[in-house]
Amino acid sequence: MFKNIDAVLFDLDGTLIDSAPDLGAAADKMRTDRGLEALPMSQYRTLAGAGARGMIAVAFGLTPDDARFDALKEEFFVNYESRLTVHTAEFEGVAELIARIDQAGLKWGVVTNKAARFTVPLTQAMPLFNTAGAIVSGDTTPHAKPHPAPLLEAARQLNLAPRRCVYVGDDERDIIAGRAAGMPTVVAAYGYLGQAADPQGWKADFTITSPFELLKLLNFPQMA
Repeated sequence: MFKNIDAVLFDLDGTLIDSAPDLGAAADKMRTDRGLEALPMSQYRTLAGAGARGMIAVAFGLTPDDARFDALKEEFFVNYESRLTVHTAEFEGVAELIARIDQAGLKWGVVTNKAARFTVPLTQAMPLFNTAGAIVSGDTTPHAKPHPAPLLEAARQLNLAPRRCVYVGDDERDIIAGRAAGMPTVVAAYGYLGQAADPQGWKADFTITSPFELLKLLNFPQMA
């Protein structure tokens, strides 16, 4: 269990919210607009954590090295902007987790690689984020995760030493960034990439398979 913790920082997609349906739909519209067959959402879900890069890879089998990638990426962004919260919702148990964190008097925030272009309207549209003390996007600092700069910026916004913050994420880059920032780290193995690699090899302090398991790590009393 963690001791002397004053805040919990979370990755966004795949940790707090399930945005795969809207990310996948934005990419699949690009296919159907070109007369191509729609793909099952399950194919998009596996790479939802990789954002535009992952969605374009599924939809068209292209990588960022392809000359067509940048134009497709901007088209994807426009599609996604129009449907940020159509089907996006917090994972089961997340709302209750945040409520318990608030009740305990801990601070909390979000550190994501999603650009502010999407993070700001999305978090403003979802009541879940009303009590967040920090929202750090992928372009808030000069570096995105796995660089520690975004996590250090979140700690600064919360006026806390990094060691007093726990970082929870579902990707190896989250754990790398957290460790580099001097924060205890937790793998959210229920997220998009929990099954994709070997989270045990990421050297996080703990791994959880549901949001509620974080309560025990924070030494919160068990719910009735």
